[in-house]
Amino acid sequence: MFEIQNYGSFVAAVIVFQLIPGPGTLAILNATARSGVAAGLGAVVGTLLGDLIYMVAAIAGLAAVMNSHPAIFAGLQWFGAAYLGWIGLQLLCQPVARATPGKEARRSGWVYCRQAFAVSLTNPKVMLFFVAFFPLFMRPDATSLTLGAMMLHVTLLSLFYQLALVLVGNALARKLSVLPSARKLATRLAGIALVGFGVKLALNNR
Repeated sequence: MFEIQNYGSFVAAVIVFQLIPGPGTLAILNATARSGVAAGLGAVVGTLLGDLIYMVAAIAGLAAVMNSHPAIFAGLQWFGAAYLGWIGLQLLCQPVARATPGKEARRSGWVYCRQAFAVSLTNPKVMLFFVAFFPLFMRPDATSLTLGAMMLHVTLLSLFYQLALVLVGNALARKLSVLPSARKLATRLAGIALVGFGVKLALNNR
């Protein structure tokens, strides 16, 4: 579908990555808890803008590699499978720290938008993720439309999940964030899923 191979796995992997608490997720939860829904929505906009910049940079590089170096593109597919497995192993092994929410005066959504944008841009591993992730679901003859469709999928799925955090799940997420057992279980399950994706995609790319 949309010239994306392993389409179901692609969507599932994006959703799993959204469920892993990262700097962007924490920035959104922090903004909503401290200053309300408008602040949370501002943080969502900032996070999406930062991720979009890294996606465009990653896609520009991948397009160049696809057109001129097919062998390197094939190597990126294997690297992507290994990278997914490595992230999964990290999630299985790393300790899960307890969150320590604090207090601060209510601020506007624009302030949190800028903060979340800065948080997103200071995480260059996001671009590495996209460089490793996208080739796993592309055929060597894929067009720029495929790259655009993948970027659109990631952006829309991220938007829906982050809006849910703000509008529906924030109260529950804030409670779970201070429960190490719940956070540990979610992190370990995500790790198992990513290792499984890495193995499955490596077998498909043989």
